[in-house]
Formats: sequence, structure tokens, C-alpha cells
Amino acid sequence: MQTTEGYKIKAIGTIRVEGEDPMNAEYFLDISEQYRKALKELDKFSHVMVFWWAHENDTEKMRNSTKFLTTIPPYGDNLPETGIFATRAEYRPNPIALTTTNILAVDEENGIIKVGGIDAFNGTPIIDLKAYFPICDRIRDCHIAPWLEGWPEWQEDGIKWWAEQGFFEEFEE
Repeated sequence: MQTTEGYKIKAIGTIRVEGEDPMNAEYFLDISEQYRKALKELDKFSHVMVFWWAHENDTEKMRNSTKFLTTIPPYGDNLPETGIFATRAEYRPNPIALTTTNILAVDEENGIIKVGGIDAFNGTPIIDLKAYFPICDRIRDCHIAPWLEGWPEWQEDGIKWWAEQGFFEEFEE
């Protein structure tokens, strides 16, 4: 059954970034008071999946224009035009983004999770958190599109690679 009805999504908190340089900033997930009980036992996990709303790209134009349904992926040569669903781009019909990040500390009482990093802006709304479960979230035999070959295989290697590609240059000026 196909539907075009709208849905309401509630922010459960916001992302807080302390520091100007993304490579040296500190990152926090500030959870609203009414959702803090949901943090119980999250500190037992090494990683959390953060679902966030790419609010800086949430415009009627971007959400409804067919222009944004295809794109040329960044950081490569002779890249094909792809559908937006074949990318991790933040401009989409529903600008839901996902980052898996390591948990450094959980303050359940104050609703603060310190994380190792996140590719979102200060003040970005958080729409959900899910503990990282390898049995649910890791795939043994997967493959990626050919234009992604040469990208790091592991997330932990990605931050250095992104910096080498010039991704953070706008923040260094």
C-alpha cells in the first residue's frame, strides 16, 4: 500500500559540538529530560547509532524537487550520476541521517552522552538512538559500488581519509 500521508517525528535531543576545528572538537548528545530514562544501560555498549535530522537541508525545495533525486558522488574521478538512495547525502525527501559513533561517557541523570565524533552541526536535532548490535548491524559478505573502491573499509580510518580529501578545509579558514 502506497501512502503520501505525513508523519510526526519528535526530536529527543540535540547534538552539541564544542570547538571550531572538527578534528579537535568534543561531541555530545544532549537528551531531553523526558527521554533520559531511555539511556539506562546504554553505557554498557561501545557504540551507538545516532539518527539525526539534517535540518540545514530541510527545505520544501530540497524535499520535493526531482532535481535532488540524483547526484554526482563526491571525492573521486569519473563518477557516475547516482540516485540519492545510493548515497549517504543529507539532502533527501526525508533528511534522516545516521552516524554510528563510539560512546565515551554516559551521564544518564543529566542526559549527556559524550561521543567520539559525529558528522552533524551543533544544534542538530536527534530523532533516535539505537545501541550498536553486531548481530543486527554488521554484514559478513557485502559489496559496495565500484566508485567507492579506494575509500577506507573501516569507519575508524575514515576521519583521516576525509581530512585528506579536503572535507574539513571550510572549517580551517
